[in-house]
Amino acid sequence: MTRAFALFLVLGVVLAASSARATEWTVDPAKSWLGFTGTMAQAPFDGRFQRWRATISFDPANPESGHARVTIDMASAVTGDKQKDAALPQSDWFDVKTFPEAIFEVQSFRANGTPSSYDAIATLTMRGVKMDLTTPLVISDFGVGQGQWTSAQWVAFEVATAFDVTATRSP
Repeated sequence: MTRAFALFLVLGVVLAASSARATEWTVDPAKSWLGFTGTMAQAPFDGRFQRWRATISFDPANPESGHARVTIDMASAVTGDKQKDAALPQSDWFDVKTFPEAIFEVQSFRANGTPSSYDAIATLTMRGVKMDLTTPLVISDFGVGQGQWTSAQWVAFEVATAFDVTATRSP
């Protein structure tokens, strides 16, 4: 693995929206995933975090008042490669004994001029380091990208990592 390993979250949020007035959303873990791409010997590899939780508050009519928080169990990272999976929790990488969680916190959303597209104004805290990020996301009511197309196996993601959340308006 190289030192260039980076983790940026919330690049695609898919909300199964039934009303634009709703602000609180309930995440469906069975239809959601959090993935990453690293590089080893100049070859990319994919992985996922198996355990994480998220809270989302969002109103398309007032995106700047929204927020989200994603808490990731760093020990739950898997790549399907035994060597990589054994190395990721160690102190050279995620150091899960010292830093068991990473947190991605969105302070607000900003419409970016394209329908259903927003920028998330956020902070990623990982291994005790905070990084301010502005990252794009698209909100879709159509469920496009299902079945075999929910994975990057055939269609590449535009960036190194992805976060796909399916959520419904809370009652």
